[in-house]
Amino acid sequence: MRSSRFAISKPGSRDAGAISWLLAQTLWVGGLWLLHFLLLPAIAKIGLASLLVEEIGNTLRPLLVGLAAVCAGLQVLVLIRAERLASLWRDSRGQLLLVVVLMAGSYFAVRRVLPEAELWLLFSYLVMAFCGLLLVLQPVPQKLRHRL
Repeated sequence: MRSSRFAISKPGSRDAGAISWLLAQTLWVGGLWLLHFLLLPAIAKIGLASLLVEEIGNTLRPLLVGLAAVCAGLQVLVLIRAERLASLWRDSRGQLLLVVVLMAGSYFAVRRVLPEAELWLLFSYLVMAFCGLLLVLQPVPQKLRHRL
């Protein structure tokens, strides 16, 4: 039997951390972008009342921000496992993930203390979405095989 040259057919080509990283990233980055840039504009274009579209957005955004915080936390753990704690501060992936976690925290804090600060909530949401987009462009952390 001839072996394939493709990476997806090699047994053990990705470890559980890399798979977790990709799955978590797909869920939260895709969710944020899907809601804000596709779903809400499509619902508005259908012709639903603007208050209804706004209510749908106000209901779904906190859920997706919470999902983003949990998934980014999982990605932080994968990054620490693969490349040690120090890489969290020096690596661009770690910095982006820390910004996402901080923005999610600020989103919920501002939402609780100052619910009328809608611009800050939108700003936090968009910062998380664009950090996610930059994170997608970064390589997946791989467990280092030759550590001393």
